[in-house]
This record gives sequence, structure tokens and C-alpha cells, in this order.
Amino acid sequence: MDLIVFLVFAGVAVVAAINVVVQRHPISSAVSLIAVMGSLAVLYLLLGAEFIAAAQVIVYAGAVMVLFVFVIMLLNAGGETKAGRSFVASRLGVPVLVALLALLAFFTACIYPHDTQVHFGGFRGGTAEAVGRALFTTYLLPFEITSILILIAIVGAIVLARKELE
Repeated sequence: MDLIVFLVFAGVAVVAAINVVVQRHPISSAVSLIAVMGSLAVLYLLLGAEFIAAAQVIVYAGAVMVLFVFVIMLLNAGGETKAGRSFVASRLGVPVLVALLALLAFFTACIYPHDTQVHFGGFRGGTAEAVGRALFTTYLLPFEITSILILIAIVGAIVLARKELE
């Protein structure tokens, strides 16, 4: 049963991630990104990381996506215009993608041994205490740098929106 749930939500995550890139309208891409975040939360639940799954839904699928949609609406971003493709990109795009995926699969098979398996529910590091301890000890500097980068992005979006209004 766990394998079926995993395959369904992994497939939803992959299809929605592809849809994020393919969509021409930014709001449609944001909705697809919410589907990716929700699917990842279910995958975290399967692994036994309940706190990380809840944080995924609350922080990413909730707060960050509301911020994305707010910024998209603030900038009044319309749909993307269709541009002509180059001859090289239209002829070599799919074969190069298949070759890169095959190369990735080969290196993944070489790096990771075949005898290791993932046991659903076997992860025990996803509690609130473990995440908090790691976040505020080992990963304090990257956490603070990320918060500063998010603040810079918000200020930049406001500056861009103000220039359009004037």
C-alpha cells in the first residue's frame, strides 16, 4: 500500500513540477507549485517525518505560495508571449534531454549501492526537537542568510512594483 501511495504522489509531484515550467501564466505555475509542495508533504509523511510534512504544508504550500501569488498580482504579470524556437533547439532538445536523464540514471546507479532500501516510516529525525536543534545550531548561518535573501527579494519586488505605478 505504501508503494502505491508513494508512486501516485511522486507522479503527481513530477507532473506538477513539469507543469510549473510549461505554463505560460504565472498564476497557473504558482498553483502547480502548490501541488508539488502538497505532494512532497505526503512523501514526508510516508517516510515518518510528520513535523517536516506539517511545516511543508504550513510554510511552503501556505505562506510562501501566498507571498508568490501576492507578488505576481502586485507586479501585474500577464501571460508569457510565445516566441519562435530555434531550429537547433527544436531538433536536439528531446534527444539531449533523454541523454542527460540516461547519464543521470547511470551515475545514480553507480554511486548508490543496490542493497540499500528505504523503509517507509523508518526515519526518526523529523521531530520538532530534532529540526529545531539542527536549525539553530548546525544550520544557523544558512538559515539567517536565507532570511536576509528573502527580505531582499521582497524589497526588490516592492521597488519594481513602485516603478511601474509611477
